[in-house]
Formats: sequence, structure tokens, C-alpha cells
Amino acid sequence: MDKIAKLAVIAAACIVLSAMTVLAAQTADASRFVSGTKVNGVRIGVLTVAEARERIEGFYAGEYTLTIKERGGAVETIKGTDIAYRVGISPEGLQAILDAQNAAGRNAGPNEDNEHTMALTTAFSQEALLERIGRLTLIGGSGIVTTRDAFISAYEEGKPYTIIPAVQGNSVDVEKTTSLILEAVHAGQTSVDVDEAGCYTQVSLWENDPSLAALCDRMNQYRQMEIHYSFGGETETVTGETICSWLRGTVNGMTEVDKDAVAAFVSGLAARYDTVGTVRNFLTATGTEVALTGPYGWKIDVAGETAALISLLQAGPAAEPVEREPVYAATAASRTAPDWGTTYVEVDLTGQHVYMFKEGKLVWEAPCVTGNASKNYTTPAGIYSLAYKEKDRVLRGKKLADGSYEYESPVSYWMPFNGGIGLHDASWRGKFGGVIYQKSGSHGCINLPPASVPALYEMVYKGIPVICHGA
Repeated sequence: MDKIAKLAVIAAACIVLSAMTVLAAQTADASRFVSGTKVNGVRIGVLTVAEARERIEGFYAGEYTLTIKERGGAVETIKGTDIAYRVGISPEGLQAILDAQNAAGRNAGPNEDNEHTMALTTAFSQEALLERIGRLTLIGGSGIVTTRDAFISAYEEGKPYTIIPAVQGNSVDVEKTTSLILEAVHAGQTSVDVDEAGCYTQVSLWENDPSLAALCDRMNQYRQMEIHYSFGGETETVTGETICSWLRGTVNGMTEVDKDAVAAFVSGLAARYDTVGTVRNFLTATGTEVALTGPYGWKIDVAGETAALISLLQAGPAAEPVEREPVYAATAASRTAPDWGTTYVEVDLTGQHVYMFKEGKLVWEAPCVTGNASKNYTTPAGIYSLAYKEKDRVLRGKKLADGSYEYESPVSYWMPFNGGIGLHDASWRGKFGGVIYQKSGSHGCINLPPASVPALYEMVYKGIPVICHGA
């Protein structure tokens, strides 16, 4: 060995000796962690608490990477720098580790456990992390096959229901996977295993499941079902094909029915067969035909019938046609025109006369006085029904500030049909009929001769049609 080589060896030895001397000095320094110390996998041996904190936080800021282990050995990564990742670590916690090492005699070496785990305070851009998760091949890759349970085919007109086989794919539960990754990043973990964590979706219902076969048979039975709605002389038939177009399989063993589709059907029935509020022609006692509307008539309870029809279908397919009458919010005397039938009270507002027809025959009549036209108390025309009847009633007007009433009129017979408007005796009047109503009429009620009213009162009943017209 020549002289230069010998000098190089001596110099290198001196450097190593010097480094060992420094390391020994540092290891012996109670203000520094012993050689080989790690916290959360980051080496902090021979560093002070402040230096160790800087090293750990710096590692996560610049080098943190989360490795995502997937099925089949595939891996993907998310870098801390992509999500503005930062951590904070407690200097008090680091000091506690150092104090424990000092108390134990500052033991180092491969046989000593100087690896520690500490909680971190983490900060990162959640928006950036969610965006990065969304770009994972695991979630949105072209090779993803979505796992799907076996199911009953959708309704197709003219075709029976069939069982569509299950597909065991490689898709993951996106919500569960996202939650797993978020928690890992929050905790400062460097890896997660989505397969081990159960993030891959699994088939829970296969095509050979007996319950699915039973459901398919049940759904096909609905294709043979019929419901017949009767509206007087007309019938609306709901076919099995229509019924099947409303079905959506089952939920918790009960047939799931499309409520909106059923409601639309019932609304259609109401539009075709309701008479409440529609214009109808009335043939008056004097032979004149007038067009009238009003709250009397037929009115389907759309919400009630929708609920009833859904319950009927959920009970299961019927082998025989179901004869059904809808749930009504209001009913009338007849389903064929005219819907008020042949028994009713007629009030001729122009002729100032009241008639009572029973089964098409005139059984009672009397002159009357209706609402005062000059004071805009005109009795409104329309088709109504008697709300109730009552004896010995005091009719009162608006209550005044002093507690008294605008008027108080005792009557022996009270028969209301339009809110506060009704038929009653008027003992304070000496004359009825003619043009009295034009300037000296009532507040809207139909005033009748006291001697005539008892007979009318005995014949009318709650719900009897009361038809007012100005023909």
C-alpha cells in the first residue's frame, strides 16, 4: 500500500471514529432520543424533542402516501402532497417517550423496543381527497363490473315477468370505501386494505333463491287480475296489464305499488265521473231547462281510493274479477243523470216559489221570499243538499261590538243547505212571493209561510237535494 492510500485509510478511520464519538455522545445525551427510536414509523433517534417534532411533521408534509390495497394484489396510492396534507404531533407526548427512555437507562440496540405510536392532529383538503378518491380505478375504472342481485324483470306489455340472474362483479361500496379512506387519512395511516375491510359488494340474492321464484309467480298472477269499477250504467275495467304497470316488485315481503301511477289513474276516474262542481242541466217545475253547478253530486275521494286500491293490490292477485265501487268524498241520489234523482226541493228564485218533488211527483209547494236583491243579499243559485233540520232555532246575524247581534229571528223550523242559508218559517211576514225580495227580502234565506212549513219539514231529510235557480 503506498503512502497516499495509507493516509486515506487513516483519514476514513478518523472520520468513522469521530462519527462514532459524536453518536455515542448524542446517545448518551439525555436531551436526545436513543438511537433506533421511531414514532409512527419515522426515525427520530439522537434527535431532540423539537427536532423529532420537525422531522415527523416534515415527513408527513412531504412524504406521506396512503397505499390502498385492492383485491387481486392491485394497489393504488394517494399522496399527501395531492391533498395538502399536514400533521401536528404533541411535544408533550414526545417528551414523555424521552423521559421514559431516560428513566429506563437509555437502552438502545436491536433487542430494545423503541418503536412508538402517537396520535396525530391531521389537516388536509377534504375536497381534494374526495376528488382523488373519485378517480381511483377501484371506483371508476373501465374494468369495473357492478355487482347486482338477481331480480324480477321490469314490466313489459304483453310479456311475462322473468328472473334476471345475479352478477358477482368487482365493484365496491363507494360510501364505505370513501369512509375507510377518510378515516385512514385522518389517523395518519399509511395503508388500508379495502378487501379485508369488506368494501367489495357481494351478491345477496341469487337467481335460484326459492323466494325469488315465488315472487315471479306472484307477479305473473297479477297479469290475469281484473278490477271492475261500476258507475251507474258504465263500467271501467282495470286489466292485468294496467295493474302490472303499477307494480314495482316487493319490499319486506309486501308488493310495492307505484303510488303516483295509481293516483293518476284514480284522478282520471274522478275527472270522468265526478259531478260535484260540474255544470248540469235542470228541468224546472215550470218546464224551463237551466244550467246549474254546485257542491251537490258525486265526488271520488282520490286520496282515499288511491290508498284503498293500493291495499287491495298489496293483498295479492285475485283469481276472480274484483267488483269495486270507489271511495267517495260525496255521493248523490243517482248514478245516472240527473244525479239528484226524482226526490228534491226546488227553489225558483225568479218566481219566488218553492216546490217539493217526491219520486217525480209534486207533493208540496208554497210561495217564498228570498235574499234582498237591493242589498246584495241575493240567494245564490246552485245544486245543494240539506245539511240537517232542526226545530225552534234562533237565527242570528253578525255579532256586534256591544255583544248584541245584527238581528235575532226565532223560527220554529230550520233547514240549512248552503252554509248559513236555509229554508225556514217567517212569522214576521204577512205576504210571500211576487217581488217582495227585490227591496224587502231576507239576508239570503228562503222565508216560507208558517202554515206551510210543517208539512215540508216532515218530508225533507239530511242530504236531500235542494236546487236553487233563477229561471
